Amino acid sequence: MTENSGAIGHGTGTTDGTTQTLHFVLRLPHSVERVWTALVRPDELPGWLAAADVLEPRLGGAVTLRWLNNEEDGVHSGHVTAWDVERIVEYTIDLHGRCRFHLEHGTPDAPTTTLRFTNEFEGDDSLRLDCLAGWHNHFEFLLDALDGRPKDWSTWSLDRWRELRESYAKG
Repeated sequence: MTENSGAIGHGTGTTDGTTQTLHFVLRLPHSVERVWTALVRPDELPGWLAAADVLEPRLGGAVTLRWLNNEEDGVHSGHVTAWDVERIVEYTIDLHGRCRFHLEHGTPDAPTTTLRFTNEFEGDDSLRLDCLAGWHNHFEFLLDALDGRPKDWSTWSLDRWRELRESYAKG
């Protein structure tokens, strides 16, 4: 379990046919500039999400992410489908579909950021629960990485993910 494991509220998910749409809203005690770098810099992404083997920082740019949690066939590619510096980045990749990160500034006197995340993909309800748990776990890692504690993937196990998935299954 991460130091910030209780700081992420449950995400929500809706189903329309086989289209799953997940939403998370995170209130982060960091500046938009700091959160942006964690979302888009190849040297920061492995600290919470995946290694960016390719990341062309522009609309239409190529992206290839390699998951570091011993996932078989953990390399997934696609394109940057939205790019508005320090505001919106969206990756659409073959496994995870559309992953959109929208950043909003906090008040002028507080360096905080609201991160609105949307993930849209094709799959069944079981996959929806898997992905809710997975993104929740990755956002815990994001909070730790923003606090200077990037994920050491050699210590990763399925335990926290299983706990989160059970929690999402219970509703």
